[in-house]
Amino acid sequence: MTESKNELGRKFIVAAIQFCSNENKAENLKLAGKFIDNAVKNSADVVVLPEMFNCCGHTKVMVENAEEIPGNTINALSNKATKHGIYIVCGSIFEKVGRNKVYNTSVIVGRNGEIVAKYSKIHLFDVDIQDKIRYKESENVVAGEKVVTTDIGNVKVGMSICYDLRFCELYRSLALNGAKIIFIPSAFTSTTGEYHWDPLVKARAIENQTFVVAANQIGTSPNNITCYGKSMIVDPWGRVLAKAEDDDNVILAEIDLDLLEEVRSEIPLFEHRRADLY
Repeated sequence: MTESKNELGRKFIVAAIQFCSNENKAENLKLAGKFIDNAVKNSADVVVLPEMFNCCGHTKVMVENAEEIPGNTINALSNKATKHGIYIVCGSIFEKVGRNKVYNTSVIVGRNGEIVAKYSKIHLFDVDIQDKIRYKESENVVAGEKVVTTDIGNVKVGMSICYDLRFCELYRSLALNGAKIIFIPSAFTSTTGEYHWDPLVKARAIENQTFVVAANQIGTSPNNITCYGKSMIVDPWGRVLAKAEDDDNVILAEIDLDLLEEVRSEIPLFEHRRADLY
């Protein structure tokens, strides 16, 4: 772990946590805490949780369990961050908006337990795949309206959630705003994940020459939707630095910012962009 209280060095360790959460918030928080402790034992400076990590299942139950931010879940993780002196990307939780309406919100808490940034998912998962999966996130979730980059220590990072992964414009915007690492907490389904997860995660890293940390849920939740798992940490060259097995898992990898600068120097994509034409 780096010595500075607030800054991250040119090299540091990031962890992505993969597990199957259910509708029991207390149980999910306890499990998340155990995995965070495990990541810290392996020298993690930054820990990323999956989407809807504190409550995942039937939409009605999830909406009923929505919280204000900060609330019980974020406060618990703020305490963890302070205890261990780490940054935590708090996956995502349902944030109260109004009666039966929520945001799907990711929060980053800092080493002192403070809220560093908050991002509400802007692309909502409304799909109808014949005989496989029908899901309409927009029935209860309100889309966010802001693209969010922020600094953790001295490193600019970008925030996104799950279905956002399919929209390359968001990730280019994050990169143009200076993001060197992009977080993708997810509950990406097995139905789509088999063919889409790996190529999309790698593409976002390669085309933007950033590190990508994608923490996914694994297994079947109480609403009978199965998540694909295979959480990944990918470098700016597209190399998979770490990939989870098909179970509850913590993966770790070293973030090397000098490598990022090397890749961008060798293939200067951002200098070659034709913003005058597209």
